[in-house]
Amino acid sequence: MAVTTTEKIILLEQINEIDKITDQEWKSDLSERKLKELEFADRARSQSRIEQTIDSDTYEKYYGNKKYYLSTRRSKQFVKDWITKESKDKVFLDYACGNGENAIFAAQNGAALSLGFDISGVSVSNARNTAREARLNDNIRFFQADAENTKIPNNSIDAIICSGVLHHLDLSYVFPELRRILKPGGKILAVEALNYNPAIKLYRFLTPDMRTKWEKAHILDLSDVKFASHFFDVKEIRYWHVVCYAAGKIPWLFPLLDRLDLVLEKVPYIQRMAWIFTFVLEKRQD
Repeated sequence: MAVTTTEKIILLEQINEIDKITDQEWKSDLSERKLKELEFADRARSQSRIEQTIDSDTYEKYYGNKKYYLSTRRSKQFVKDWITKESKDKVFLDYACGNGENAIFAAQNGAALSLGFDISGVSVSNARNTAREARLNDNIRFFQADAENTKIPNNSIDAIICSGVLHHLDLSYVFPELRRILKPGGKILAVEALNYNPAIKLYRFLTPDMRTKWEKAHILDLSDVKFASHFFDVKEIRYWHVVCYAAGKIPWLFPLLDRLDLVLEKVPYIQRMAWIFTFVLEKRQD
């Protein structure tokens, strides 16, 4: 059901109240773990400025994994297709939005109201600037919030994207919070790294500066999806990119490895060697 103008106005008024929280109040409520995540995210989201000033060795230390993301075209298209379908005429939320790409995409593709929040003030500022440059004003809003205590009203969101965020968070707080703010029948798409492939686990071990300690220790596996099923109906699990990430080192191999992945992603157990997996959660109609 499409969101009404009245619903939209009331929700925006409540977000205005969240925005009134001062920076000092905001940080005083965060645990040491969350403050470290905030600091890490601020540094990462200041990346364009940093990249212009650091040498190649330092860049590789902190951002060298970027080259592997060139192989994720199919999973990215799946995410875009899902957002286009699920955000149309609805209230959409980019949960821990980073620079806001998914919220902006939803706003450009028919969301009645597209929201995005992040723990990082730098991220929120970046997202607002990008939305302003794209001349998106009436149906998009970014604000700073804690993903484990968003202060978003109960049963107010139709669709949520959690892209690369759950492993930064304590799921025992996040899944109840997601369930609280999602409308009955609402859907969540989670996009996460998968913690089974030994080669990828070794790479994470060898590149410690690219992640926080919490993040490294909480990459998701299927036990986390099982935990999510206590709060939601799990509708769909897909596996992506079993071998094609190797094209980050050897780009000309990408077409061959990507075609191979189309097969490997469907083979039981082998598919668990995927770099990325996605799953859809739906709030039960109680």
